[in-house]
Amino acid sequence: MTIAQMLDDRPRACNVGSKKNSRGFQETWIGYKLHIDAADGQIPISCLLTSASLHDSQVAIPLALLSAQRVTNLYDLMDSAYDARAIREHSRALGHIPIIDACARDNGDVRVEEKRRKLLGYPFAEDLRYRERTTVERVNARLKDEFGGRMVRVRGNAKVMCHLMFGILALAADQILRLIT
Repeated sequence: MTIAQMLDDRPRACNVGSKKNSRGFQETWIGYKLHIDAADGQIPISCLLTSASLHDSQVAIPLALLSAQRVTNLYDLMDSAYDARAIREHSRALGHIPIIDACARDNGDVRVEEKRRKLLGYPFAEDLRYRERTTVERVNARLKDEFGGRMVRVRGNAKVMCHLMFGILALAADQILRLIT
C-alpha cells in the first residue's frame, strides 16, 4: 500500500478514546488523537491526526514512512503500545533499528533481545538510545501546555489539524532556536 492509501484507511471522525495513564487509571476523552514522530532535540518531523479511539500501533507504519521520506534516521524509538512483530519488521525493512519498550504480554522477540543483551554486556548503543524514548512525550507535553494543544475550540478534522499544526510549527521553530542559541 502507498502512504496515501494507508492514510485514507484510518478513521478521522470525532469519537471517544480511552487509555490507562501512568498510574493505571482509565482516562477517557472525546475528540481526536495527534500522533507525532519527533527527532533528537524534540523537533517534530511528522504528525497524523486520527479518531481518539484508534490504537497507537495502527499508525506506526504510515508515520514511519512519512518520517523516512523527510529525514534519515537510524533508530525507531517507541513505547510498549507499538510492541508488535509487524512494526519491528517494517522498521528493519526501512534500514532502522527498532528500539521498542517491551509489552507485558509474552513476546518471543523481546525475550531473545533481552538474553542477547545480558550475554554481551552493557551498554549497547541501543541501550543509550533507549533512554531518549521519552522525547516525543516531552513534545506532546509542550504542545499541550505551551502551544495551544490542550484546549482546541474548533470542530471538524481539518480545523483541528490546522489548529494543532500551527502549534507544531511554533514548537518546531522554538526548539530549533533553542538548539542553535
